[in-house]
Amino acid sequence: MDKTLIITIVAAVVVAAAAAVIGFILGGIHRKKVAEKAIGDATEEAKRIVSNALTAAEAKKREVLIEAKDEIHRERTENEKEIKERRAEVQRSERRLIQKEESLDKKLDALEKKENAITKRQQEADARLKEVDALKKSQFDLLEKISGFTKEQAKDYMLKQLEGDLDHEKAVRILEYKQRTKDEADTIAKEIIGNAIQRCAADHVAEATVSIVDLPNDEMKGRIIGREGRNIRTLENITGVDLIIDDTPEAITVSSFDPIRREVARLTIEKLIADGRIHPARIEEMYEKAKREVDVSIKQAGERAVIEAGVNGINGELVKLLGRLKYRTSYGQNVLNHSLEVSYLAGLMASEIGADVKLAKRAGLLHDIGKALDHEMEGTHIALGVEYARKYKEKEEVIHAIEAHHGDVEAKTIVAVLVQAADAVSAARPGARRENLQNYIKRLEQLEEISKSFDGVERTFAIQAGREVRIMVRPEAVSDDKMVILARDIAKKIEDELEYPGQIKVHIIRESRAFDFAK
Repeated sequence: MDKTLIITIVAAVVVAAAAAVIGFILGGIHRKKVAEKAIGDATEEAKRIVSNALTAAEAKKREVLIEAKDEIHRERTENEKEIKERRAEVQRSERRLIQKEESLDKKLDALEKKENAITKRQQEADARLKEVDALKKSQFDLLEKISGFTKEQAKDYMLKQLEGDLDHEKAVRILEYKQRTKDEADTIAKEIIGNAIQRCAADHVAEATVSIVDLPNDEMKGRIIGREGRNIRTLENITGVDLIIDDTPEAITVSSFDPIRREVARLTIEKLIADGRIHPARIEEMYEKAKREVDVSIKQAGERAVIEAGVNGINGELVKLLGRLKYRTSYGQNVLNHSLEVSYLAGLMASEIGADVKLAKRAGLLHDIGKALDHEMEGTHIALGVEYARKYKEKEEVIHAIEAHHGDVEAKTIVAVLVQAADAVSAARPGARRENLQNYIKRLEQLEEISKSFDGVERTFAIQAGREVRIMVRPEAVSDDKMVILARDIAKKIEDELEYPGQIKVHIIRESRAFDFAK
């Protein structure tokens, strides 16, 4: 049984193996057929795709060829059109060139004709000029024969006539310009200055460089001199003044160029006389008291001046310098009073023309501030005034007015011009100043000498304290027309060479007299 089973199993295995082999063979055949069919289908699809691609490529090729042909045609058309336009432009340029050439030819022909005509006219003009020269020479010869003048004499005569006409014309023009200037400016300026002067009232006291101290008796002179002169030497050394004790009864003269020193010395002597004890130690004590009193007086004078002028905000040191001007004089005119008057006048004129009144009054009050320093420091009062005004932070307009009030620099502001005018008015009005007799006489002599230096002047007279110079001229040397020019030239030379306050009138007198005798 076991063998049968084994055989059966073997047989089954063999049958299964055979079935498997058969099945594998049959499956391979089937797969081959399926694969062959798939390959056939793929081949057909590839052929179809290639065919479609060839067809599309052929169509694209035809389309591109058509577009290229169209583009070539369009460009050809445009090129032909451009060529035609350029040919037309060239033709037009050729026509213009031909026209220009024709025009140039015509112009050349015309120029040749003109040159020929000009040459002909020039020849005719040369011929006529020769005729004119000959005729002119014959006429000159005839004129010289008739008139009795040579050519040079006739020329001199004509030049003199022309010079006279020119002098007359110059004189007329000068008078016209002067009159016009006066009509337009002088009247207004005089009215403004006149109103300002009329509204300003200020007193001036002339002060000398000496002070007189009255003594109760002549015995006091000896006490002031002291034993072997020790008291007077101490006084002079401490105060820095000169004491003059002469035959003047009951008086001592105090002399000094510095008015403040002179005032301190005067007060010191008065205090010594009142005290009665006069010796070196007491002199020093009284000197210190007098000095303090003068310092207080200076400060009060400066403060009073600032209040009277109505000016605020001035530095305290400048106020003290203003007070020192109380003891300073210029040509006998008190400088502090002069500064106050200039302040008033500048303010009044500023109000008349609508300028800054406060600024004008401030500049007028401070314009001579340097005179408080010029006895102690080197430099002009203008330079010192500018230096100290800038040091104490004054306004630039005020500093410029100080610098320009004597014309050292050109006045560039209205305030500076007003201070110049006010300073001249205050200094030049009658009675405001006095001057040394020798200087006064010298100024009058210089005024007459300048006037005599001009041709045609016969005599000169300086009158009205040098405010006017009258000039007598020879009538045969100076005509009426030349008088105007001569007056102007003399005034200009006086301005350039002479220093004087105010203005000087140049008055020229010409007189012609004719006389005969009845027999």
